[in-house]
Amino acid sequence: MTKGTPMVLNWKSGGVLLGLVFFAAVLLVKPIGVSTQFVILDAIIADAANPGLITATDEGFTSTNAYLAKSGGVYAKNAMNPLNYSFVFVLAMALGAFASAMARGGVGREERRLPAIWYANYGDTPWKRYGMAFLGGFIVLYGARLAGGCTSGHMMSGMMQTAVSGYVFAAGAFAAAVPVAIMMYQREG
Repeated sequence: MTKGTPMVLNWKSGGVLLGLVFFAAVLLVKPIGVSTQFVILDAIIADAANPGLITATDEGFTSTNAYLAKSGGVYAKNAMNPLNYSFVFVLAMALGAFASAMARGGVGREERRLPAIWYANYGDTPWKRYGMAFLGGFIVLYGARLAGGCTSGHMMSGMMQTAVSGYVFAAGAFAAAVPVAIMMYQREG
């Protein structure tokens, strides 16, 4: 590899490594899922802004917010004690992505350019792309909380454990994503 050439992981090797990480997580701790940690982060911030949102009881923790208080106050407990496996895992994902980018020399100018397919369909509109990415992420996260889990929890961890719900979710996700992508990107890049 020459200087300035980004290090790229072959998709097959990446898939095997991802599978091994998921297998190790299930074997050693629990299935991987991250969307709940956005709820925990929101609860941490909300409790800081509104002390008393989460309170300690003899049985554990509870909240004046019904969502945080459900399941015996598990979300309230995690918000009060965020240094748990799941929350640290999500923080480590972001830190790991940053460390990986820095280890290969940072994110180059070429990688920061708009993809050709976006440019062909929407022109030179980086802020529109950021807005669409944020909106898409918001919709997916909102849906994940309605469904009680995210793509990594339902699809990846669920399918790995051969849960029928994981396969149903994967089929539904692709049944929605493919037509939306076709509508959004009618012109090729």
